[in-house]
Amino acid sequence: MMFTKKAIIEEFRMHSTDTGSLEIQVAILTEKIKYLSTHFKKFPRDFASKVGFIKMIGRRKVLLSYIKKCNKDNYSSLIKKLDIRK
Repeated sequence: MMFTKKAIIEEFRMHSTDTGSLEIQVAILTEKIKYLSTHFKKFPRDFASKVGFIKMIGRRKVLLSYIKKCNKDNYSSLIKKLDIRK
């Protein structure tokens, strides 16, 4: 893949031992979604991967709505950092 989880964790972690906070999960899902969207442009008939792709989008949507409900400032900064339009 074109990204490493370690780099994403380093960029989005809240404290030194943070490895799975919501922000990190959303960032990792976003990178996977970006990678798969370019993959589907190259291989449009890869239907098996599209199922997982749609699940990833749904999971990210749920996590983002939870972050928005709990902390709007954190949500808006995360959206800007990841360049997600909402």
